[in-house]
Amino acid sequence: MAATPDGIGGLSFDKRKNALPAEAGVFLALIIIVVVFELLNRFYGGSFLFNTRANVDAIFNQQRIDIMLLQVAIIGIISLGVTQVIITGGIDLSSGSVVGATAMIVMSFAQTATVNGNPNPKAVFGDWAMDLPVIVPIAVGLACGLLAGLINGLLVAYTRIPPFIATLGMMVSARGVARWWSNGQPVSFPTESYGSLANGDLLGGLTFGLVQWPGQNPAVMFFLLAALFYCIMRYTLYGKHTYAIGSNEDAARMSGINVARHKTMVYAIAGLLSSIAAILLTSKNLTAQAGMGVMYELDAIAMAVIGGVSLSGGRGSIVGTVLGAMIFSVIISGFTSIRLDAYYQEMVKGAIIVGAVVLDQWRQRRASARS
Repeated sequence: MAATPDGIGGLSFDKRKNALPAEAGVFLALIIIVVVFELLNRFYGGSFLFNTRANVDAIFNQQRIDIMLLQVAIIGIISLGVTQVIITGGIDLSSGSVVGATAMIVMSFAQTATVNGNPNPKAVFGDWAMDLPVIVPIAVGLACGLLAGLINGLLVAYTRIPPFIATLGMMVSARGVARWWSNGQPVSFPTESYGSLANGDLLGGLTFGLVQWPGQNPAVMFFLLAALFYCIMRYTLYGKHTYAIGSNEDAARMSGINVARHKTMVYAIAGLLSSIAAILLTSKNLTAQAGMGVMYELDAIAMAVIGGVSLSGGRGSIVGTVLGAMIFSVIISGFTSIRLDAYYQEMVKGAIIVGAVVLDQWRQRRASARS
């Protein structure tokens, strides 16, 4: 079943409907929110995005921009997987807990043997698991996420359990694993090579030092993965089948798509992306705690929905999710810049999420009325 450009958020002008793609509206909303926070900061005598310090030779507030991108990058990576799950008509409530469980497990294989000349006080295993090559914890982490995703996918695809229930069960189980792994104690002191995964300069390495962005590896990975999955979702059979299943699962099955296998693959990819987020998160913080990833799944779903992904399935795009993540980041940073209390921030975020869903429902009713 071929998906139409407007059905997949094709980033192209649809001559048949004389309408811009949905991402254009999300981008416009992002610009408006930035302008609003800039005006509010000007009212308080500052600036949201522009540099106001005379001793710094720069137009933009680079420090704030870096923080904005960094604080959204980890959850943004998760949202790329969640987007694909929602497009199939499913949901994934387990991604945050998978981050927590993977974080605890992967850090156990990334520990250094000595700390300031003394044995590692947070050691989980013996000497055999100390100072391992960095590829070992990475492989262990990816395997954890892939396993969790496969279990989710198999439950949804072959037992016909509603995705909400299947992933809710994984959410509870994975959080239990995270707390059981080291009796709830933090796992710390990774090797230097593991710490450099998030704190190094990946962009500098990719550009041979022409463009450097030290300490922002999570943001670099987010944009690289977003570009990869944009191409996959737009130009490959995997993407076309994903949209087809979300649009009409029965029709997709009748057209020859192996729906069960494809759903399993989608959930497995979502789990894999959650494990990448966990690896980068523990590397950035140089520690793992059982409470890591709490509420990440809801934030990831919110980014996708704000970016125009339909909870009914079949519509949305990676670009929209990236823009949704940017809106999420701007809102958080903007509230902080005007010193709005954290409690009010949560209330406003909730209202924005509900508003995005209401807007999506309105768009669907309008589209149905036209057809």
